[in-house]
Amino acid sequence: MSTENALLTILVEKINNDTLVLPTLPAIALKVRRAADDPDVSLQKMAEVLGQDPALSARMMRIANSAYMSRSVKVESLNQAVTRIGLRQIKNTATALAMEQLFVSKNDIVKEQINRVWESTVDVVASAIALLQLFKQTHNKTKFNMDSMTLAALVHNIGVLPIFTEAERHDDVFANPTFLNVAVEKLSGRIGGVILRAWSFNDELVELTENWRNLEYQTADISYLDFVRLAVVISGHQDNKKDAVLNLSQRKGLIDDLNLLESEEFKEAQVSARSIFD
Repeated sequence: MSTENALLTILVEKINNDTLVLPTLPAIALKVRRAADDPDVSLQKMAEVLGQDPALSARMMRIANSAYMSRSVKVESLNQAVTRIGLRQIKNTATALAMEQLFVSKNDIVKEQINRVWESTVDVVASAIALLQLFKQTHNKTKFNMDSMTLAALVHNIGVLPIFTEAERHDDVFANPTFLNVAVEKLSGRIGGVILRAWSFNDELVELTENWRNLEYQTADISYLDFVRLAVVISGHQDNKKDAVLNLSQRKGLIDDLNLLESEEFKEAQVSARSIFD
């Protein structure tokens, strides 16, 4: 059995036996999500929850005052930041910021790979947000919202984490970029679905995570999946699928004029969205 197949065999067996160690959201993200899901939660209570984590509080303040929020008046307190950002967006933004803590490794080879995946994820988030801003210019009553788009783009590749964890455990055999790339391509979607179900995320996000690489899987109408696929290719990833994704995006009506993707307005929107992670 090749080393590549050995890694795949180990991962598949652990998935089937329900013994794969899944990443868990950091405690502060869980607290924020639970608070946001409480129908009786107040903005003051949410500010108190966020205040338990100084780093998260500081980043929420920066986001509230960033170009991403498109406001010129500066907020000076966490309560004001919570009011400006809103409860639902805080829920997903806190998840986004906390997830960065999961992309770590002590093995140099695995660390390099995992850092590359995190940077590409941030690229995809920024592009997906910019795409939605562009889409909203011609679709005022769209069902899509920025916070859900942020979360969808953020978790689309979450399935890589257990693969890297397994490689780190057997670094003498599996910590090889070639093997890792093959394992990611073949298994990360399936593993991502397992993770999001364990995190109690909705079915749409589970299906997105499982199927974004497979262009044969299509939703009847435009979905977050379509935005993420397009964001992936315009961020410079999966160049072998770029033409197909661009054609699909035009046919489904996600974007009419591809030249808009090269506009200064679009590029500025990407930069603004990336500020979430500064």
